[in-house]
Amino acid sequence: GVIRTALHNMDREAREHYSVVIQAKDMAGQVGGLSGSTTVNITLTDVNDNPPRFPQKHYQLYVPESAQVGSAVGKIKANDADTGSNADMKYTIINGDGSGVFSISTDKETREGILSLKKPLNYEKKKSYTLNIEGANTHLDFRFSHLGPFKDVTMLKIIVGDVDEPPLFTMPSYVMEVYENAKVGTAVGTVTAQDPDTASSLVRYSIDHNTEEDRYFTIDASTGTIKTAKIFDREETPWYNITVAASEIDNPGLVSHVPVGVRILDVNDNPPELAREYDVIVCENAKPGQVIQTITATDKDNSANGARFHFSLDEVLSLNPNFTLRDNEDNTASILTRRRRYSRTTQDIYYLPVLISDGGVPPLSSSSTLTIRVCACERDGQVRTCHAEAFLSSAGLSTGALIAILLCVVILLAIVVLFITLRRSKKEPLIISEEDVRENVVTYDDEGGGEEDTEAFDITALRNPSAAEELKYRRDVRPEVKPAPRHHLSSSLDSIDVHEFIKQRLAEADLDPSVPPYDSLQTYAYEGHRSEAGSISSLDSATTHSDQDYNYLGDWGPEFKKLAELYGEIESERTT
Repeated sequence: GVIRTALHNMDREAREHYSVVIQAKDMAGQVGGLSGSTTVNITLTDVNDNPPRFPQKHYQLYVPESAQVGSAVGKIKANDADTGSNADMKYTIINGDGSGVFSISTDKETREGILSLKKPLNYEKKKSYTLNIEGANTHLDFRFSHLGPFKDVTMLKIIVGDVDEPPLFTMPSYVMEVYENAKVGTAVGTVTAQDPDTASSLVRYSIDHNTEEDRYFTIDASTGTIKTAKIFDREETPWYNITVAASEIDNPGLVSHVPVGVRILDVNDNPPELAREYDVIVCENAKPGQVIQTITATDKDNSANGARFHFSLDEVLSLNPNFTLRDNEDNTASILTRRRRYSRTTQDIYYLPVLISDGGVPPLSSSSTLTIRVCACERDGQVRTCHAEAFLSSAGLSTGALIAILLCVVILLAIVVLFITLRRSKKEPLIISEEDVRENVVTYDDEGGGEEDTEAFDITALRNPSAAEELKYRRDVRPEVKPAPRHHLSSSLDSIDVHEFIKQRLAEADLDPSVPPYDSLQTYAYEGHRSEAGSISSLDSATTHSDQDYNYLGDWGPEFKKLAELYGEIESERTT
């Protein structure tokens, strides 16, 4: 049952699939034997026996000059009859004048060659390029090398398309210089741009005013000359960055930009000054010619206009008998003593004017005054104390004694303040006696039982005006005149008329000379005697006897049947 090929050099690309019917017979194939058959499907596997081939030997591609560097500009593909890895190939540019401008790569999925741009195109300089592109298999089978070569070459001509381009500056960036303090309108420099197209349109210049720095300069729209719009100070801002735009007059939408840096040059316009504030100290036991301080200077201008400083004493003043100055010629100077024995008690501070000049053109100078303090020092020159504590020492008082004196003064002041505060806090009370109470307010957090509840509180004092006859004095005023005697009511409780009682109290308050002239509010919570009519509520009517006959409720219909039965039961209970 071995199946073998019957044809020589079978080609998968011509026919890939075969179907073979196999029959098996018993009894050696004699008559009367049994047989069975089956179908065998045979597929030819691929080998790399077909080289790649370009469909054409010449191709042509159009690419505009505005194409971006790195972008894909075209595709090319060679055909291979094989499949799988046997059809993999690689594309390369083998020669041509455009090999430095274009590059090609292989797409493994589609097996296409992707042509990309390496350098920018310029139609005005070169209008076309020629490339020789090779496509070759990457997996070779040396058994079929006699069928090769397994590669193919085609020629690609690239035509560059003309595009209206924006103006092109002659330089990628510009650096200009101008002196500080220059007048407004001083020319700084000129930028130049040209239209790269064959039409060569005129160019218009402008400054992008995106930042505040762009407003410090102006530009001529026709010539590109940049001028100053303000007076500059190098010590404030030494450098400015602006952006200049160039556009075609015929097509303002095509704009190109270039950065411009403006360096502000230095002018010697700042005099030198001391590098810092110096605290100069001279010891009382200093010797003549002793260096007590070394000073340095600084200049806001750059080194070309002030690197060398000259130090001297002010010549306008007379010769200083106490101190002198020596220029060290290294941009420093030394302050020296001219005599011995300085005394703090005689003079504790000296002032020394120093004149500093620079080496710029023109040279500038300034005068600074050094303050020299006289201090007491040890023998090794270490400062012990200066004039602030020297006066205390001369008076014979130490630091501990001074602190003790200050502490005693603080304690005495505290005692005096405490005494005055206690004395002012003592005031004579206005209450004549402890039992003098003008008014009592009693609060009950209890809810009463209604009109019938007379047990919750005693209202006798409200109903009996005689209970308020006791004389009481005001707590805030000491009476000087005895009040007029009041007439006590001798009537019984039931015969008192509250209205008359209130009128009587009002008259007594008006005639009392001991009462201040302001209104007095007195409240009497009296509601009068109990009504003789009794309660008119129907809540307890069921417990009282009544002659009312409710039999007529049965004649009102079924709606009042339940009510008639209820009152009928109550009536029957009363009867029994």
